[in-house]
Amino acid sequence: MTNEFVHRFIPNSSPGVREAMLKEIGLENVEQIYEEIPERLRFTGELDIPSWPVAESEVARRIKAAMNKNSTAGEFLSFLGAGCWPHYVPALCTEIIGRSEFLTAYAGSDAADFGRYQAMFEFQSMIGALLDMDLVSAPVYDGATAAGDAMHMASRATGRRQVLIPKTCSPDRLATIRNYCDPWLEIEQVDYDRQTGQINLGDLKDRVSVETAAVYIENPTYLGFIETQCEEIATIVHSKDALLIASVNPLSLGLLAPPGEYGADIACGEGQPLGMHMSFGGATLGILACKDAERFLGIMPSFLTAISTTSVSGEYAFSYHTLPDRMVYSTREKARSYTGTSSWLWGISAAVYLALLGPKGIRTIGEHNMQKAYYAMELLSGIKGVRAPAFAAPHFNEFVVNFDATDTRVSEINQGLFDQGILGGKNLSGEFPDLGQSALYCVTETHDQDGIHRLVEALKNIVD
Repeated sequence: MTNEFVHRFIPNSSPGVREAMLKEIGLENVEQIYEEIPERLRFTGELDIPSWPVAESEVARRIKAAMNKNSTAGEFLSFLGAGCWPHYVPALCTEIIGRSEFLTAYAGSDAADFGRYQAMFEFQSMIGALLDMDLVSAPVYDGATAAGDAMHMASRATGRRQVLIPKTCSPDRLATIRNYCDPWLEIEQVDYDRQTGQINLGDLKDRVSVETAAVYIENPTYLGFIETQCEEIATIVHSKDALLIASVNPLSLGLLAPPGEYGADIACGEGQPLGMHMSFGGATLGILACKDAERFLGIMPSFLTAISTTSVSGEYAFSYHTLPDRMVYSTREKARSYTGTSSWLWGISAAVYLALLGPKGIRTIGEHNMQKAYYAMELLSGIKGVRAPAFAAPHFNEFVVNFDATDTRVSEINQGLFDQGILGGKNLSGEFPDLGQSALYCVTETHDQDGIHRLVEALKNIVD
C-alpha cells in the first residue's frame, strides 16, 4: 500500500497526480483509503510477477500454469448446488449471446438498439408468464440482490421497515441481503419446523405485525424442500397489510404453482438455471417481478422494456424506461438499488433458453430434476446410518443428507469422494449446526443413473 512505484502506463500513479487526487478528497496518503480493511485481510508480501517487461508468450504461459492449479466441476462427477447448479446449457444460448450485437451492446438508444430491447422484452414477457406476474424488471445482479430489491420495494410500498426471513435461508444470501438493506430495513428471522423444515406458522403469526413490510419465503428453499404452506403464509401476511415476497427457482415452475397464484405480491429468484454455465464470481441473473399495481410500478428499481406501435402500420418499437432518481447512476452513494451491466446479457441467454424449451420443455426438465433427486434419495437412504432426506417434506432437485449415525464427519466424507473424482454435497455443519453432520446434495437433469450409482457405492465404502 505504501509502495511509491510509478507505472509508466498509469498516469494516476505519478506523485504529482496522486497528491492532487488525495488533496481533492481530503486525505494525506493512500493508506487512509484502505483503513477500513482489516490488517488480516491485506496482502503484505511481494507479488510473484516479473519486475521487468516480459513477452506475451511468457505471460500466457504463467497464466495457464496458474489456472491449471484449479479443478472445475466439469472434471468431476458433481453433486454441488447450493445456489449455482449443474444444468445443461443448450449450445444455441452460448452462440446467440456471443453475437456482436448482443455481446458488445453495453448501452444504446431507442433509435439504435432495437434487437437488444426486443430480446429483453421477450425475456420479461416469458418470465412474467412463468411467475404469473405482470411486471418484470430487466435482470439485476443475482438472486440475492433481487431479494434485496424486492424488500426495498415492499418497504417503499408500505412505509414500514421490518422484513421477516425464514431461518433456513442461505447464510451467504442472508449476508448479502443484510448488507444490501442496511441501514434502511430491519431483518428478523422466523423459526422453522424441525421435522419438515417448513416455516413455523405459529412463530410467523407471533412476529408479523403492523410494523412488518414483508415476509420473504423461498420455494423451493435453500435446503431443497418445497414450502407447501404458501397460501396459509400469504393469508397471515396480508392480515397485517404486509406484502409477501416469494423467491423461486424458475425451473421448478414447470411443476410447482407460480408465486402469483398463491398470493405473492413480489417475486424474485436466481436465474442461473436458465441457460447459464456454472461460474465462480461475477454477475448471474437476478429475477424481479411484481403485480401490475401503481404502488409497485412507481417503485420498481430497475429498467422496464416496453413495446409500442409506430407511425408505420404493423411495425413495433421497443424502448426501456426507469425512474433514475432511484438508481446508482443518479444518486450514487445514496441509491438504494443497483443493477449490473452484464446481467442484460444473461437475460438474453435466459430468453433463448425459455424459447427453446417452451412450456412443455420446462415441465419436462422439472420432472427430470425431481425424479432423479428422489431416485438418489431412495438409494442413499439404503446406506447404513445415512438419512436422506433429512426433512419430511417434498423436494425438488436438492436435499439434505444427514450422516450423524455413521460417526463420520462430512469433511471426511467429501475428501473421500473427492479422491474418487466426485464432488459431494455442500457441508452444512458450519452453517446449520443444529442439523449435525449434514450436507446439501444436488441432482439435476445432467445426472444419469450410472453417476448416481457411483456416488452411492462410493459413500458406502467411505462410511462402512
